[in-house]
Amino acid sequence: MENSVRIKVGLASCGIAAGGLDVLEKVENFLKEHDVDAQLEHTGCIGMCYAEVLMEIDDEEFGSTMYGYLNAADIDDILNAHFVEKKPLTDHIIFSDKLGGEEKVILDYQTRIVLRNCGVIDPESIDEYIERGGYEALQKVLKDMSPVDVIEEIKESGLRGRGGAGFPTGLKWQFAYNNYADKKYVICNADEGDPGAFMDRSVLEGDPHAVLEGMLIGAYAIGSDTGFIYCRAEYPLAVKRLRIAIEKAKEKGFLGSNIMGSDFNFDLTVYEGAGAFVCGEETALMCSIEGKRGMPTLRPPYPAESGLWGKPTNINNVETYSNVAWIIRNGAKKYAEFGTEKSKGTKVFALTGKIKNGGLVEVPMGMTLRDVIYKVGGGIIEDRKFKAVQLGGPSGGCIPESLLDTPVDYDSLTKTGAIMGSGGMVVMDDTTCMVDMARFFLNFTQDESCGKCTFCRIGTKRMLEILNRITQGKGEPGDIEILEDLSRKTIKGSLCGLGQTAPNPVLTTIKYFRDEYEAHINDKTCPAGVCKDLIKYLIIEDKCIGCGACKRACPVDAITGEKKEVHAINQDICTKCGACMTACKFDAVEKL
Repeated sequence: MENSVRIKVGLASCGIAAGGLDVLEKVENFLKEHDVDAQLEHTGCIGMCYAEVLMEIDDEEFGSTMYGYLNAADIDDILNAHFVEKKPLTDHIIFSDKLGGEEKVILDYQTRIVLRNCGVIDPESIDEYIERGGYEALQKVLKDMSPVDVIEEIKESGLRGRGGAGFPTGLKWQFAYNNYADKKYVICNADEGDPGAFMDRSVLEGDPHAVLEGMLIGAYAIGSDTGFIYCRAEYPLAVKRLRIAIEKAKEKGFLGSNIMGSDFNFDLTVYEGAGAFVCGEETALMCSIEGKRGMPTLRPPYPAESGLWGKPTNINNVETYSNVAWIIRNGAKKYAEFGTEKSKGTKVFALTGKIKNGGLVEVPMGMTLRDVIYKVGGGIIEDRKFKAVQLGGPSGGCIPESLLDTPVDYDSLTKTGAIMGSGGMVVMDDTTCMVDMARFFLNFTQDESCGKCTFCRIGTKRMLEILNRITQGKGEPGDIEILEDLSRKTIKGSLCGLGQTAPNPVLTTIKYFRDEYEAHINDKTCPAGVCKDLIKYLIIEDKCIGCGACKRACPVDAITGEKKEVHAINQDICTKCGACMTACKFDAVEKL
């Protein structure tokens, strides 16, 4: 009989980085030493990355109890209180069936379809996936549905591609189905490269079989027998769990020949990308799989007509495939109940930046940005003033506070100048310089450009040079207009999505924060106090008592002054590190 007491420790990348393996070892030792009869497991990320390490105890006495913010030193006290004293320590409880816990509201605001199993099952156990309805959708498809039936169901659901552009998934499958060929391919794009994005990684680490099942159904629908998962090599844990999932699916007969007794055959290979951001673009990705340099090619022909090795190919990303089995099991109409008229279902976001509850969330399409950031994300760290949110990564745009009530759907976000993208959401407070933020993202895309297109290669370089000058206090009148002109030409003259969207952070920051650009150029000041060349630290005479703390903290000996005398900062030597301000306990150092 299976043990009724289960203990799960979060061992996704976020949990391991926070010390999850040490916690797991401590729990294991405690159970042995105290002869506690419990089943110890590991699981993926439930989304509360900010509270890692997480540990869930599920027993008859207290129900499900989630402990968070753990380290190895906490474990003996927590388990002793829970199992021996029968008085659980509430300080570490995030939420519980019987003991309360305020943070459950974060999950209550969400609708978890893609993340339905993440943080719930052992990602390396195919049996646990099956216990929660895994591979039932595949069985239904092979037994009761034709390829056309499957495509129509996905079309009726309204599922749009979650990789960025939002193209209707069912329609994409229809195109691949309609192109007859002796060979067709299915590809999962897991080459997640946006700064601040980790949605795909967490799904692959927490529920890899959902991706496999979605790919199997897609392959059946278009008539493919071969698939590839293109995953960046920087995701070693995701790659490891994918390969384990593939092997176990083969053992169960879900991959290979005559799947589930049918005449459907499908084999799957994990292909590790070398980290080039441009390989997230589907034509560059296919070039990489073919062994060529990852560079985009002209479309048409589109992959559905001529893709991998010239054969019809369907490409969707991790999140898109993770929706498919749920839709088949629960029906297109049920899925379409979530979201808006043109943006159905849910969307997974990676909340990062200056937000309290950083991590993964899955919300219905149509929820406002304000609710995502303040209700689900808990608001801004230290309750500082919200300034902007960057959506869509380097390809997206910065949305200001005045647009916080914008619904999260494809069309509404596009109207702001941003895009949905794959789901990165970087939150910024009033300490962020928007010119520097635009420079940061453009530096990324310029560095990641494959160089094939002149405007992407040279246009982004010239734009970055201008932004560097502006943040260094060397901006000139007319620079803003040149940036806008170069942006338009780069968008028009670039072959793929990288170049076509690279100017978005620049254009949106100019649109919504033009005054910051003008302050940098005309007044030679950085309102946020970020750009080092435009700030200086001064010691206020009537506040300085000559304690010498600032002088001792300065790494370049830029501060002069005798003990109990007013000190001064040599601006020619000062590196603007801010150590003096941090060291001063009398607020005698100001940043101007």
